[in-house]
Amino acid sequence: MSAIIVAAGTGSRMKAGINKQYLFLNGKPVLAHTLIAFEKCAMIDEIILVINKNDFSICEKDVIRANRLKKVKYMVEGGSSRQESMYNGIKKVHEKADIVLTHDGARPLIHQNTLLKSIEMTLEYGATIVAVPVKETIKVVNEDMEVASTPKRSELWTVQTPQTFSREILVKAHEKALEDGFVGTDDAMLVERLPFPIKIVKGHYDNIKITTPEDLIIAESIFQIVP
Repeated sequence: MSAIIVAAGTGSRMKAGINKQYLFLNGKPVLAHTLIAFEKCAMIDEIILVINKNDFSICEKDVIRANRLKKVKYMVEGGSSRQESMYNGIKKVHEKADIVLTHDGARPLIHQNTLLKSIEMTLEYGATIVAVPVKETIKVVNEDMEVASTPKRSELWTVQTPQTFSREILVKAHEKALEDGFVGTDDAMLVERLPFPIKIVKGHYDNIKITTPEDLIIAESIFQIVP
């Protein structure tokens, strides 16, 4: 099993003067918490880490060596988009890997049972994504900022990561997108175009993505109450 962790963004919305992945959360860089979660998962054999080319030194020193991470096999330079960054990581996945998990470096609160369930269901179905039911009512709005419709809340889920696929399906989806010049917002969107059915793994609401200063405060609070 392989995991690709994408942490190549600049984190401009954090306004911290440093990539958000290296801000400290509960005593460690955000990215360190994410990698430790995958390091602990016995079913994962290797981690491919995709990062900004300017972050190789700080990542090696403050994240990988400082936390004695053994499963990070490659640090790969990110591309101009998340999709390109992910494809750069895919090209480094071991040829014998049957399952690939893709995950945001800025989601440090992923649960071990979610990782295991994702792998288990992907072995059976070939493609899964972690998601949680939407709590709020969602409105579809037109270009004039008028409500166009209200979809059924029971049919709406907020998508998180990891997204987990058989290696063959993930490679095929990315190569087709590249050939078609298509850019999606996540890996699942590319797999949908094959088309290939994707199963939902129900996740946890605390698996938040660290994007803004407020998210960092929330994550600190979660660390205090979740063992």
